[in-house]
Amino acid sequence: MIIAKARLGEAEGAAAFVQPNMQVEVARLQEFDKSSGKVARLIIACKLYICMKMRGVSVEKQIQWVLSYIQGGLVDIWKENVLEDLERGLLEYETIGEFLADIKKEFGGGNKELVKVTELQRLEQGSKMMEEFVQEFRRAAKGSGYEGCPLIEEFKQGLNRAIRRKLMEAEHQLETAEQWYNRTTILDRNWRESKREKDRLRRRKEQGGTIPKPQK
Repeated sequence: MIIAKARLGEAEGAAAFVQPNMQVEVARLQEFDKSSGKVARLIIACKLYICMKMRGVSVEKQIQWVLSYIQGGLVDIWKENVLEDLERGLLEYETIGEFLADIKKEFGGGNKELVKVTELQRLEQGSKMMEEFVQEFRRAAKGSGYEGCPLIEEFKQGLNRAIRRKLMEAEHQLETAEQWYNRTTILDRNWRESKREKDRLRRRKEQGGTIPKPQK
């Protein structure tokens, strides 16, 4: 039976399940943490690896190997439950394909809202212009279930610190997401224009030019 306390997270454990005389090299799997877009890649990679490296290995050991790449956050709870059910005999798989189908059912788009939320929470403005960041955020927000204050909070977290601080210091606090989108776009545009002007004056000063004094 599968031992729940086995260190399934270590890739070295998978080596024991691989036939030693197989010389074909395959790409190393990435750990699956329920992130958006990784489910299909995990399943395809597992099928390919098992086909090339683990023919003749028992289904139980194949499942152990797949589970060794499933870790992080909520998926650890799911993995622990699967291990316990397998140990008790409450779950049985005739083939590894049946187990991979259950993974796809559990994480593969069955909860599109969760996928959208994950995408939303990972968005950051970075070096992008505000117009671009707002468009990306709008697309991710659709279908996430977020609106009102929760949506605004996620948007604020993705903003560059300077922009966020300026908005927090404003006398009139913004109340809607649209107000945040519009105000941040204006602030970002003004900041970039100011930065370009400062850079222009700095270059002119470095080149020995005179900087015209502002007229009174």
